[in-house]
Amino acid sequence: MAGGFRSNLDAPAHWAAQWMRIGWFLALNRAVEWQASNLGGLPTYKPQRPVPSFNELLTDLARLIAADADAVRRQAYPLMADDGTPLSDYVNRVRAMLADLPGALQRRESESADSAKAVAASAGLPDYFVQDFHFQTGGYLTPESARLYDLQVETLFFGAAGPMRRSVLRALTEEMKGRDQRKISLLDVACGTGRLLRQIRLTYPAMQLTGLDLSNAYVAEATQHMSGLRSARWLTANAESIPLPAESQDIVTCVFLFHELPPDVRHIVAREIARVLKPGGSLIFLDSLQMGDKPGWDGLLEAFPVRFHEPYYRHYLIDDLRRLFSEAGLSTDAVSFEFLSRQMVCRKS
Repeated sequence: MAGGFRSNLDAPAHWAAQWMRIGWFLALNRAVEWQASNLGGLPTYKPQRPVPSFNELLTDLARLIAADADAVRRQAYPLMADDGTPLSDYVNRVRAMLADLPGALQRRESESADSAKAVAASAGLPDYFVQDFHFQTGGYLTPESARLYDLQVETLFFGAAGPMRRSVLRALTEEMKGRDQRKISLLDVACGTGRLLRQIRLTYPAMQLTGLDLSNAYVAEATQHMSGLRSARWLTANAESIPLPAESQDIVTCVFLFHELPPDVRHIVAREIARVLKPGGSLIFLDSLQMGDKPGWDGLLEAFPVRFHEPYYRHYLIDDLRRLFSEAGLSTDAVSFEFLSRQMVCRKS
């Protein structure tokens, strides 16, 4: 049984808090847009495919928030607790994000995304990883980037990144029905700053958790986000070669990784995930929508890599993920769409 609940009264408070949070990030998003316009603006691009209106986006976001609040009401999992970052530190992170914007815009203007190559930690890492995704300074390799990443992503998605990520918990609670969490091993591939693992730990305090990421800086940030909770096992390693025994994991989660991998590497990582899963084990996969998932939104997906450095995103949009996972030995049980994300639950035979 999941832990961390107080009462069914949590649900309305959670719903209200989520909308306050979204209001904050909407305001921050507009502040970033305003600052960017004063610095020369973001690249203009007219999509060839349909684009949802702002009201359509908010309506779909409301569905996501309602589903999350309903899960809290049913006590499927707890409230979305933050990581305890002191207000003064949070304010400093906001200031640092705004201060970093001119450099990001300059890199976008010059089509330069190689500041990560100057970071000492880049030595020995694959070329596809050593670049400035989203044009952020230092790519995914510096402590400064790790400190700003969650704030940047939440600002970009109006505060929806957390609720989208939490949709994994709904799939996880289905997988956990009738199972003893103490006997379950879960690996989060590309755990980043550990936001998902923190939510899983709050829900399943006794589960055996492992987080894997290629960035030392992000693993260090993830360790801090687990502060005050039973820790996970942390692995700084490439998902192309997961340093775990075959058939050792009951569940693997993978969130917003595949759209940042070259096509051939996606296949390698899928095979590695299948290798470490036990027979009957499940992969809970969350990533960007693909073309055709929400046809009226295809223009939004089309425009994304124009504004942000995402070199493998266009191919991801048309990749056949069912086939990719099937070739790795994973059958697709379910597919759902959570705001701007696609969720798949796949199973090893």
